[in-house]
Amino acid sequence: MSSDPRPVWATARVVESRPVTDRIRRITLERAAGRRAAPGAHVDVRVRTPKGDDVRSYSVVESSADGSRLTVSVMLAQASRGGSLFMHGLVEGDEIECTQPLQNFELRHGAHRYVLLAGGVGITAVIEMGRVLHRLGQDYRFVYVGRTRAQMAYVDELAGLHGDRLELRVDDEHTGLDVAALVSGLPDDGRTEVYMCGPIRLMDAVRRAWLSHGRLIADLRFETFGSSGWFESESFEVEIPELGVSTVVASDASLLEALAAAGADMMYDCRKGECGLCEVKVSSVRGRIDHRDVFLSDDEKAVDETLCICVSRVAAPEGGAGGSGRLTLTL
Repeated sequence: MSSDPRPVWATARVVESRPVTDRIRRITLERAAGRRAAPGAHVDVRVRTPKGDDVRSYSVVESSADGSRLTVSVMLAQASRGGSLFMHGLVEGDEIECTQPLQNFELRHGAHRYVLLAGGVGITAVIEMGRVLHRLGQDYRFVYVGRTRAQMAYVDELAGLHGDRLELRVDDEHTGLDVAALVSGLPDDGRTEVYMCGPIRLMDAVRRAWLSHGRLIADLRFETFGSSGWFESESFEVEIPELGVSTVVASDASLLEALAAAGADMMYDCRKGECGLCEVKVSSVRGRIDHRDVFLSDDEKAVDETLCICVSRVAAPEGGAGGSGRLTLTL
């Protein structure tokens, strides 16, 4: 993955804000001209939440040629910590702070064929990739997964552009994705690259199938959003004895946020479970660790010896025995 230089913050004006589904809103920002956003790019945005100002990252779904207009699409999270609520409240004329387009999910050129795989709002990260592959006449498939068609943004636009290259896999229409069939059905010549973005369950399933077929992990590229996990978010206790810190992580707060609020100075960077900088050792756990990162391997997650505090959580013991979850960490 590549990365643009340090983010450059500037004031942007909202020039469009409209719904594309009942939970996803399309927002166009106008800022100083620069360069067109590359496929897979995102912008960082300063949002106001009940707990203070924070930063959120949103994929760019469309960009003007000079980069002065950048369009993002934001899903209103059911367990929102305030960021998506703030974005959904924007109206034309509002001003916010955002960066230039940043890149850590680059579309590489030179593959013989491509598969774009999007789950839910993950469509925002790959929609521009699809436009580019279509324009260049590349060999590609576009697989779009969702629970209901009504919650899948941009379906009509995608169908109009990609035709029979677009495959809609909709759970409530009984056409859900068969991950094993998708991966096993790809040619074994090492000339196919998959780009995916979606819930952690979908991406974990694809990654496991990919590795079980002996495919090169470098040909499976992905971007994450760390709000999805194996268990529903719930409150749990955490302590770091060597720092004298003990606190409760609320269901709408991350472990990193709770520790910071309790006075612990923790290392972190991406806040999406990708870089591993916030990985810490687990001394003990009551309950089940919900590893929501893509940094640790399956083997590392299975032994629960470490976790990434920016996205991972603890769920109560199965069956509710023993009360709420509790985590003890060692730096």
